[in-house]
Amino acid sequence: MPWFPDFVAAAELARREMRAADQADPVARYLDALSEGAARTLEASWPGQVVIFDPRAGEVRGHRHLRRFIKDNRALWAGRDVTTETVGSTSAGRRAVVELLVHLGPDHGDVVWPIAVVAESSDEASVAFRTYCSQVPVDGHRHLRPPILTPSQARPGDVVGRWLAALDAGDTDAIVETFESDGSFSDAIGSDRVHRGTAELRTFFTGWFGAGGGIGLEGCAVTDDGVRCAVECNILRWGSHEMPPQAGLLVFERGTDGRLAAARIYDDVEPPLDRS
Repeated sequence: MPWFPDFVAAAELARREMRAADQADPVARYLDALSEGAARTLEASWPGQVVIFDPRAGEVRGHRHLRRFIKDNRALWAGRDVTTETVGSTSAGRRAVVELLVHLGPDHGDVVWPIAVVAESSDEASVAFRTYCSQVPVDGHRHLRPPILTPSQARPGDVVGRWLAALDAGDTDAIVETFESDGSFSDAIGSDRVHRGTAELRTFFTGWFGAGGGIGLEGCAVTDDGVRCAVECNILRWGSHEMPPQAGLLVFERGTDGRLAAARIYDDVEPPLDRS
């Protein structure tokens, strides 16, 4: 039988190893906690502070509010036959972005719901989770999502920067040119949300820019691993229409020829025109 101090040291080592494993894949740990209704597992992995920015619940901060949020979220999805599919992940430094497709079962219309979750740690003991998505698949309505982050000077370069410049200018030719010939753009919602190939992309962006020009964004945080680039932003303008600033996330997937294989947006913005 080990001497008591050795037992304590072994238990502490086991806790540290578990924390390290959870911190290595924070979004997976977060999704597990939501599925299991286990707020305490997040608190054990990040004993400092856990903050959640959720489209439905807003900002969740503090142990009591965290436990209520986890409990309410589990109740929301109980009986919906939810499964998830990972689309992609991007990480750099202390920030990780995971894109998911959430599938709701046949009793709920076989809905496919695109969601992106950002996990960012300011230190080893604390973490913030930011979720980006539309709420239309849940309640049938768009909801104005106030900014989560403040603007920053971080600006992506290469093809991502050219895409953002073309978006701001409302230049259909320039934005289509940033994609590979079979590249795709995925809108936040809709059964026909994926637009693939030059012809479909041209039709789609011509419609998007039909409200008097481009779409104005301010960048807040960039997570770039060289293959995928995620841009957290605030959406300020749609064509000639000024809008209340609203939070959103764009993810760009680079191809092999310096152009984009795919781009995806996660937001709940109500455009001044039909996005079809």
